[in-house]
Amino acid sequence: MVNPIEFIDRNGYVKDKIVMPLWTCCLFIVVMNTTMFNVSLPVIIHDLQITSDLGSWVISSYSIGYALSTVIYSRLSDRIPVRKLLTVGLLILGLSSLLGLFAHSFAILLLTRILQSAGAGVMAGLGLVIASRYIPVERRGAAIALISSGSAMAFGLGPIVGGLISEYWGWNGLFAITVLVLLALPVLLYFLPRETAKPENPFDMIGAALTVINATTLLVAITQQSWLWLAIGVISLVVHIVYIRRASLPFVNPHVFRTPGFTRLLIIGFCVLVVNLGNLFLMPLVLADLFGRSSLAIGLLIAPGAIVSAFCTRFVGRWIDRYGNMRFLMIGHILLAAVLALFMLGLNQSALVITGGYLFFSPALSASIASLNNEASRVLPKTQIGSGMGLLQLIQFFGGSVSVAVCGLLLHSIPGVRVEEAYHVVYGCLLLVCLVSLVIVVWHNKAVRSTSTATMTETV
Repeated sequence: MVNPIEFIDRNGYVKDKIVMPLWTCCLFIVVMNTTMFNVSLPVIIHDLQITSDLGSWVISSYSIGYALSTVIYSRLSDRIPVRKLLTVGLLILGLSSLLGLFAHSFAILLLTRILQSAGAGVMAGLGLVIASRYIPVERRGAAIALISSGSAMAFGLGPIVGGLISEYWGWNGLFAITVLVLLALPVLLYFLPRETAKPENPFDMIGAALTVINATTLLVAITQQSWLWLAIGVISLVVHIVYIRRASLPFVNPHVFRTPGFTRLLIIGFCVLVVNLGNLFLMPLVLADLFGRSSLAIGLLIAPGAIVSAFCTRFVGRWIDRYGNMRFLMIGHILLAAVLALFMLGLNQSALVITGGYLFFSPALSASIASLNNEASRVLPKTQIGSGMGLLQLIQFFGGSVSVAVCGLLLHSIPGVRVEEAYHVVYGCLLLVCLVSLVIVVWHNKAVRSTSTATMTETV
């Protein structure tokens, strides 16, 4: 294990002050690669003359692959040096993006998106590992908050960037943005600590394959509303559980579930991303269906919240380090619940309701995710950072993917309710998920306090 002091050079300069902002910029591009294609999907469907169901895989293939590659890179970091993983991941992402510049058929486009997702997961998967493994506790909250802000801002600005590029350069131009990550690779390799390979930590190929099958089949079952795929997904999940119990060092480390409080954090992470991606899916539809706004106008209405979130990050990270994770996790959840209640009750009043609500929603989300990730890095033992943080990322992205699919289904499947009215119902469902998550946050906070009190009593 590399000591955090190795992130300081001979002159005492803290190299993570360069690495973490640059890493955040790359993560911003990677996450934005999801949302900016949403705006261009109608044009892609028209240009390639494909159906809407087929076109949806331009988005879902990237989301599924991104979630899976995130946990794989994170798990591999227990065995392979971070620098090597970063090189492989960014080269795959950058070179596949170059291919996307010349994609003029659906087959090539889909292949490009899958390859992009295979490389993109390195940024999310290793970002938290680097912060947890190399940055001292007193600066870790600020670093994780910075990473979280990159994701939050990307979700908000993605539609604007996608709309502008598609309008003036066509949808192939979207791939030019992700090519830029290749410029950051030599700088990151220069500043990242050097590690030695750890061959004593074997990589479980069978477990990784079963994880991919689990996530893919369950997501396909939801998106396609297929009982057959659901049955396959459940069977693969049962097989995986049996395999985990028998394997000596499985891909999904069962020991992380024995870490006090980690299972609660997994549930919270799932719920937070359900709320986040569900809201990001609904806001553009509301602005288009209820208020007739164009793609560019939608992006402009959402952007202020993302900008405020990025501005608040520098303070939120410091506050988390000073006052603790749980306080901001609860504050973030309360604000998220308040905004969702506002959307549920006052959605059709004005488009500015969306803009005003997202001004609070976006920074509250960043604070919640940063606090959650920092809390997970605190409770996990050093030997389980890679597997634990990777699993947390997978559960979060899986929750977001499920949320988009379920919200889309609810909008058109509620009996006797028009689509315009269904938005209120769906936002009510998101509010319920947020409140459940808040209850678990309170439960976790009480458990943490009880453990701290018991520890202090034993010490005395």
